[in-house]
Amino acid sequence: MPEITRQQLVLMLIAAGPNPRLAGVNLQELDMTRLDLNGANLKQANMSSSRLREATLRSANLYYTNLSLAQLPGADLQGAVLQGADLSGANLQDSNLAGANLKSANLNDANLLRASLRGANVNGVRFNNNTVWPDGKEGNQGSPGSYTQSTN
Repeated sequence: MPEITRQQLVLMLIAAGPNPRLAGVNLQELDMTRLDLNGANLKQANMSSSRLREATLRSANLYYTNLSLAQLPGADLQGAVLQGADLSGANLQDSNLAGANLKSANLNDANLLRASLRGANVNGVRFNNNTVWPDGKEGNQGSPGSYTQSTN
């Protein structure tokens, strides 16, 4: 259960202005569809099983954030810091991760179909045979670094 409701979060975001600080907050299972979280500090927040469809998280700090089983299709995570984040089982289909820092992130069972990883740091990412890459390849059939050079 999240610590706050969607309505409370929206009111907090309005009051906080740019770059809201939500580090360590429990947002588990919260519906954050289409919310603007640009530049938000969500470091070590629990966002597991949350719904972030088409949310804007450009340059957000998601350092070691729990995003396991999160629904992020169409989310804009351009330039976000996802270093050490747990994205296991997350749906990142059609998301924008261009320029994001995914160093040492957990991508086991994650769906990255048609996601953009252009210019992203994917050093040390963990993945398994169920990880779906932007081109539809699974697991070891794809190489994380190969997607950072292309427009995928």
